[in-house]
Amino acid sequence: MLFSSAATAQSVKRIEPANWWAGMQHPQLQLMLYGDKLAQCNVSLDYQGVALSGTTTTANPNYLFINLTLAADIAPGDLPLQLNCADSKQTLAYPLLARRPGSAQREGFNPSDVIYLLTPDRFANGDPTNDTLPGMLEPANRSDDNGRHGGDLAGMAKALPYLADMGFTAMWPTPLTENNQSAYSYHGYAATDLYNIDPRFGSNAQYRELVAKANKLGIKVIQDIIVNHIGHQHWWLDDLPDSNWLNNQDVLNGAAFVATNHNRSTAQDPYASKIDKALFTDGWFVATMPDLNQRHPLLATYLIQNSIWWVEYAGLAGIREDTYSYADQTFLSEWARRLMLEYPDFNIVGEEWSPNPLIVSYWQRGKQNKDGYISHTPAMLDFPLYDALLKALTTEESWNGGWIGLYEMLSNDHIYTDPSNLVIFEGNHDTARIFSLLNEDTDLYRMAISYLLTMRGIPQLFYGTEIAMTSPKQRSDGQVRADFPGGWAGDKVNAFTGTGLSRTQKNAQQLVKTLLNWRKTATAIQNGKLLHFAPDRGTYTYFRYNDTQTVMVVINKQHEPVTLDLARFREVLPPVKTATEVISGQRIELDKQLTIPARGTLVLDIYQPYQLTLAVSAAE
Repeated sequence: MLFSSAATAQSVKRIEPANWWAGMQHPQLQLMLYGDKLAQCNVSLDYQGVALSGTTTTANPNYLFINLTLAADIAPGDLPLQLNCADSKQTLAYPLLARRPGSAQREGFNPSDVIYLLTPDRFANGDPTNDTLPGMLEPANRSDDNGRHGGDLAGMAKALPYLADMGFTAMWPTPLTENNQSAYSYHGYAATDLYNIDPRFGSNAQYRELVAKANKLGIKVIQDIIVNHIGHQHWWLDDLPDSNWLNNQDVLNGAAFVATNHNRSTAQDPYASKIDKALFTDGWFVATMPDLNQRHPLLATYLIQNSIWWVEYAGLAGIREDTYSYADQTFLSEWARRLMLEYPDFNIVGEEWSPNPLIVSYWQRGKQNKDGYISHTPAMLDFPLYDALLKALTTEESWNGGWIGLYEMLSNDHIYTDPSNLVIFEGNHDTARIFSLLNEDTDLYRMAISYLLTMRGIPQLFYGTEIAMTSPKQRSDGQVRADFPGGWAGDKVNAFTGTGLSRTQKNAQQLVKTLLNWRKTATAIQNGKLLHFAPDRGTYTYFRYNDTQTVMVVINKQHEPVTLDLARFREVLPPVKTATEVISGQRIELDKQLTIPARGTLVLDIYQPYQLTLAVSAAE
């Protein structure tokens, strides 16, 4: 952005977004200008295809909002914004850029993908020179579980070949935007600048380069975005844009702290009181995370444009929206609508942390809600299935325990508009490590991973799960988000190369790699139907199938082998019953019976007649 000015008494300190693009579907653009007494300035503009719709001011005289309408055929260029202020005149050359070819048609993450979730500060340190920087309040301290450890964009870039070789096709880093907080800044969920990457991770340009490199290796990038709250050291807090920019803003002036009640059901509860509903959305998470008032029209537009800006700037394939239902409902609907208007094949996954599928399904696009609420968010995180999977693996088999809970949870899929677009997972940055929750039982671990990578939905693995990383069973964020071995120079154990890994870790890594790379071409897993059979003697059997492939998954929790009569599955078993067990590579003939080893997992890729014909032709 270029400036020219006859005086600097009322200079612009910030303008956000810093640029925009020609050819966007939504014609309106709102610019937020910040500087001393800018509200007193008059604005004019002469550029073909742009109409100045007026300006908006707030209770704070240091903010000026400029409203523009852009024609569909506007040419890219610098928009000459003329600011005529009381004691100065200045021209802002505002960049209107050309969109990259195919931007609107970008493909979002989908059921053909497997997502790798990582905490950037704890994954890999590719540039130690940015670990501690002047002006950034929290220095690096790798010995502190809750401090910054130095992971960055450079480290993530170096790890891309590893992720591609493992078979991951999408990457979700926890938030990368600036978190210049005095403490606990490493996790990224208390932003202090929504338009800039934290310099301890790198720069905006480096982030865009990382996305481009990932895309070349077949890895899509998902950005973690928070519209519910910011950090208490965000630059806004020094001079808030308006008197109601935050919910319960009086807390900043000494009023009693107002915490959210976390009652997620209030959003759809026909009997919920107004006070409980308001406390859920307007209460703060903690004192260091002020709650944003998305009902403020200027803030709502700011947040919507910010999300679109990152998608267009960085070339993203998706957004993961944090603490989804805590934001204002009307805003959430419009936020997602605007994103999907610009990118029809994009994907957004919301975090609604509830084990109740009725609560989660309410927020998925297409749901006909009784209260009339319309969502435009395509995907949700499947917390109900996560909860059911853990219980199934850790409870004894009985008529109402073990596999039956997982079996019955899937029967709730009828309430989702698109269960295949739910993100399923074994854990994340807010849960204990799956290997620890399973008491470091390698058989149960194999069951969990095999289930996740063959079930309907979009699988997501937390970094380190592929090498069976451990943590306390009770939530301990700093230890759950431990450093990935090999991400720092001098690490004795290196998961990227395999150096120093235990046999258990190597086996876990090979299991994940085998299933991921097989899954890339397993169309029945990516887009096939699901048919499952009620648990039988401690076993659970289900099929994924389409016109060209059938996959049979059988899991046995018992401590002795179980033999199944295959006649039970005749409605889905193809006539030719020869299969390859994907994990071991063993060839198995499916005749009348199938014996599943004690504590065994079988992922059977069953040869279809056309596959056998091709194999015979190739041999000839």
